Amino acid sequence: MSLEENGSKSEADEPGWEVDPDDESGAAVVATVGRQLRLWRESAGMKAAEFGLAIGYGEDLVYKVEAGKRIPRPEYLDKADEVLQAGGRISAMKKDVAEARYPKKVRDLARLEARAVELLSYGNHNLYGVLQTEEYARALLKTRRPAYSDDELERMVAARVVRQSVFERTPAPELSFVQEEVTLRRPVGGRMVLRRQLERLLEIAQMGNVEIQVMPTARGDHPGTGGRIEILKFEDGSAVGRSDGGFAGRPVSDPRQLRVLELRYGIIRARALTPGESVAFIEQVLGET
Repeated sequence: MSLEENGSKSEADEPGWEVDPDDESGAAVVATVGRQLRLWRESAGMKAAEFGLAIGYGEDLVYKVEAGKRIPRPEYLDKADEVLQAGGRISAMKKDVAEARYPKKVRDLARLEARAVELLSYGNHNLYGVLQTEEYARALLKTRRPAYSDDELERMVAARVVRQSVFERTPAPELSFVQEEVTLRRPVGGRMVLRRQLERLLEIAQMGNVEIQVMPTARGDHPGTGGRIEILKFEDGSAVGRSDGGFAGRPVSDPRQLRVLELRYGIIRARALTPGESVAFIEQVLGET
C-alpha cells in the first residue's frame, strides 16, 4: 500500500465524520450534498478516482461522501468547488454540512442559544458547555458510561466547541453563569487541563456582557440542590427553561413554570459570590491548582 493510499484510508476512517443513522434530518442533508457532488463530478466528465486525485482524497472517500455515508470536511468542499469550477456553490454547502455533523439535540440547543438575548445558567455538577475548553470538554465526555465511540466523542466535542460562538455575537446577549465551587476544583483531565480551563473562565469573565459567579460549597441554603437550571430568553419576550429538579427535567415554556425557575435562579444568584468576588475566587483556585 502506498503512502497516498494509506493517507486516504486514515482520512476516510477518522472519527467524528460518520453519519448518525438515527439523525434523519442530518442524514438527509448529507445525502443531498452527496448527490449534488456526484452530479457536479459527472457533469464535469470525471471518474471518482480522477476527481479524488484532483482534490487530494482517496476514491473510497469520494464514493462514501457521494453516497451520503460520510460527512465531507469543509476543505473537501472547497477543493471540490475549485476543481469542478462551481463558482462558490459547493463551498456554500459548508454551513449546512457542519451543522449536520453535530448531534440533533446539540443542534437544537445551539440554535436556541444563537437566538437568545439572555442566558441564565446554574451548574452544580459540571461547567456549562459553552464555558468549557476543547480539551476539558473531551476529558469530561470521556467519563460518560456507557462510553461514547470515537466517532460519537469527536462529534460531541466539536458540537460543544462550536456553541462558543455565542460569545462572538453582535449584538451581544447577556450571559449569566453561576457555578458551584466543586465544578472549579474537580481535576477533569488532570491538573494542567484544569488550569487552562480556569484561565479560560477568567478570560470570559472579562467580557462586558458576561457575569460568572461562584457558589461556595459552604453555602447550603439555596434552592439549587435539586440540580442545574438553564433559562434562555428571546427577543420576542418568549423563553424556554429546564431544571433537573423540576418538571421532570423537560424543557418548559409556560410562563408559570418559567417563573418558578427564575425565582430559584434569582435566589441562587443572590446567595453566590458577586462577579468581582468570583473572579478573585477563581484566581485563588488557579493558584492552588
